Formats: sequence, C-alpha cells, structure tokens
Amino acid sequence: MTFLFRKSFVRTHLVLPLALAIFLLVFSAHVPCLSSVAFGTQGPPSFADLAEQVNHAVVNISTTQVVKENPMQPFMSPNSPFREFFGDEFFKRFFGGEMPQGEMKTHALGSGFIIDAQGTILTNNHVVEKADEIKIKTENGKNYDAKVIGRDPKTDLALIKVKVDKDFPKPAQLGDSNSLRVGDWVMAVGNPFGLGNTVTAGIVSAKGRIIGAGPYDDFIQTDAAINPGNSGGPLFNMNGEVVGINTAIVAQGQGIGFAIPVNVAKDLIPQLKAGKIIRGWMGVMIQDITPELAESFGIKETKGVIVGDVVPDGAADKAGIKRGDVITRIDGKPVDNAHTLSRMVAATPPNTKVAIQLTRDGNEKEVQVVIGTMPEESQEAEPAPKKSAWGLSVQNITPDLAQRFGWEENERGVVISGVEPGSAAAEAQLRPGDLIKEVNRQKIQSLKDYNQAIKKPQKGERLLLLVKRGQNTFYVALKATAQE
Repeated sequence: MTFLFRKSFVRTHLVLPLALAIFLLVFSAHVPCLSSVAFGTQGPPSFADLAEQVNHAVVNISTTQVVKENPMQPFMSPNSPFREFFGDEFFKRFFGGEMPQGEMKTHALGSGFIIDAQGTILTNNHVVEKADEIKIKTENGKNYDAKVIGRDPKTDLALIKVKVDKDFPKPAQLGDSNSLRVGDWVMAVGNPFGLGNTVTAGIVSAKGRIIGAGPYDDFIQTDAAINPGNSGGPLFNMNGEVVGINTAIVAQGQGIGFAIPVNVAKDLIPQLKAGKIIRGWMGVMIQDITPELAESFGIKETKGVIVGDVVPDGAADKAGIKRGDVITRIDGKPVDNAHTLSRMVAATPPNTKVAIQLTRDGNEKEVQVVIGTMPEESQEAEPAPKKSAWGLSVQNITPDLAQRFGWEENERGVVISGVEPGSAAAEAQLRPGDLIKEVNRQKIQSLKDYNQAIKKPQKGERLLLLVKRGQNTFYVALKATAQE
C-alpha cells in the first residue's frame, strides 16, 4: 500500500512536534524539578533516613506504682448495702476496728529522650511523678533503672537519670522551637501503647496553643499521630533536632496533638538538674480586657491586661503599680493577654529590672520593676515526696484549682488535692477541694506555711485542722498512722 504525504502535512504534523519536544527537553534540563521547588528540604519523599538518624536517642519508659488498698473498701462505703445490713459493729468485731490493708502494683508507659552523655533523660512530669520504680529501655534493647532528679508540674516536664555504660546511646540534638513555622514538617517518635519506638509524621498545625493544662501553656499543635505512651517523646524537625516534647492529645479529635516547645525545656533544664525551679514574680492579680472593660476604662484596644489587685510589698507594689492599671508591654514586648504576661514574668530571672509600659486613667506611663521570686517555686522541681502520715496531698491555690473547686483566687490556705484511701484523712471524711485554713491553730497562707506546720509525726500524734468546705468552716482532728 502506498501513502502519499504533502509537504505541508509533514511540516505541520512531524517537524513542529519534533521541534517542540527538543525544546522541552533542553528547557527541563535547566529548570529544577517541580517537586523540589514545592517541598525542598521540608518534605522529603521518605522519612527513613531521618528516623535512622534520631531513633537511638529515644527511650521507652515503664513505671511501677505501689498503691495501698483496702479489700473491704467496696463493702464499707457509706452507701454500701453490706454496711447497712451488718453494721459497723460487725466489722469492728471481726477485724478489731482496723480494716485489712493490701498492696497493688500499677504500671504505666511513656517515652523520653536522652539529652546528655551523663544519662539525663527528658520526659513529661505526668509520666514519672507518682512512680515508685522507673525503668527505661533503649533502642538497642538494654534496660536501665532510672530515678527522678527534678520535676516541674507547671510545665509538665521532668528529668530522670540512669547510670550509663559503654553501650549507652548518644544524646539527641536540641533545636530552636521559635524558628518553627506553621506548615513545617515534623516527626514524632515514641512508645504508643507500649509497642516500642514508633515514628509518625505531620506538620505544625499551630503555635502558642492554650489548652488549659497549666498556667504556662504554650503548645505546638501538630497532626503527627500522638497516642497514649507517646507522652514525653520528642518531636523532631527535618534537621533531626528536637523542637518539642509530645505531651497531650484531644481524645475526641483526629490529628490533633500537642507538644511543649523545646525552648521552654532548655530554659528549665539547668534548674531541673539542680532540683528546683525558680521563676520570676510581680505580685499582681491580672485579667484579660473584654470589650466591655475596654469601654469602661477608656481603652481603644483589648490588648494588654488589667491589674485587678496588687500584693502588698510585692515587686509591682514597690514599683508603684496600682489596681486598674493596664499593662501593655514589658521591655518593649507587647502583652496581648494575661497568659502572655504570666509566661513572660515567670521566664524572667528574679532580681532583674524590667520596664513596664502601662496605661493609667488614659495616660501612658512607664515604671521600672525589679522582678521578685515566685513563692514556693523551690519545691516544685523536687522528686515526689513520700506519702504523708496523715494521708493528705495539698497544693497552693492556683487559678486552675480555684476554678475547678469553686474558690475565689484571693482565698488563702492550701487545697487538698488528694486523700489516700484508708488514711486518717479519709476516715475524717476530708475530700479533694477542701481548703485547709489552719494547722494546730496556726494560720496557713501557703504551702510553705503548711510544710512548716507539718513535721514528721509520731504514731498516735494528733493534727488539728481548720477546714473550709463551701461556705462552712469546721475543725478536724487527725490521728497519725506510722510513717514509712
């Protein structure tokens, strides 16, 4: 069969497409690949190299807590039908007035990462705070006993330490969380559900998140999968540097996890190693500015914070700050809300002089404040104390605790945060949320006062407490049990 081609057909259908193909081939050789332009080093086609680079520094943490329990407790509860039927006399006759006690071991899992060659490991406070025994397992399969050297419940950070040997892995590299941008790729490594080192990846979804976890919330939000057991594990950037400590998840959410910025941890590590945290303090009660308050105070913007009260002889009082002042800047840095001011002041070393810009009666003013030391901070980083002979755990009144238990923030005393089952406090029917106002007729203003009033009691010694519950105030006398 013979095919006839016209010159115009050849020129149009063969020559021009061939020329176009040659042009595109030459052009593409001088233009970067589209995928490399879109992602660069921020989105590698695989995270395998990065995972191999950093996995050695991540450890699995397992903890054991010994819990004392009363096997008869279910039968002895106030509403138990067994108690109503048999009566208290029955149990006193058969058990001599003392209920049998048993011990139960509970176990928990978490993650952490090595930060130095001396065996120091950074993790979350909630992973280790109640542990009687802590063990870590490294990527090479070796197990080590660990002990707590410093804790900070307010930021949920803790340091534990092990005795190193020649096989102990190298530490992780700490990065700069301030340089993170929303949309950056990140990789989480941890021990979800006890499965062992697990790698997940995602992006930075948001920064500066406040989730109500503590007074200094400043979380990185990520959609990298974080599950129970990931707590305390590292969040890496694409350079293999730790930029966050994975901490929390939203149980009902999908792809919503939170990490503490590593810069927060870097500021606290020296103090955690020393066993105590010292934060700056101004001595003011503050609140955010609502549109209604802004109108009442003659303020054009809702940025800044209003001083609701000033602690007598505190740093702010000495500098001349007054109730009703609106603080707008610290050393030129804007103060957007009360949370921002709290974080900025807490991060300032005590005895540092700072310039506070404020508005008073519509006039701008600047005062010099010498930052003080936050009361009771020295006790926050200490390892978990031994159980009290009275069976009580108490805390200072924080805004979170005040809101949870319905107390005014200007209340004084210490809040009962825990009552050990079967203890003297439990028998006296004390409960979490009760406010202790006096100990042995001494007024209690803070945890420091409480600790000074509480000494190691002898068995049989009594403790007289003045307790406030709701609008009622009453005395309770506790009889000490033998201390371990």
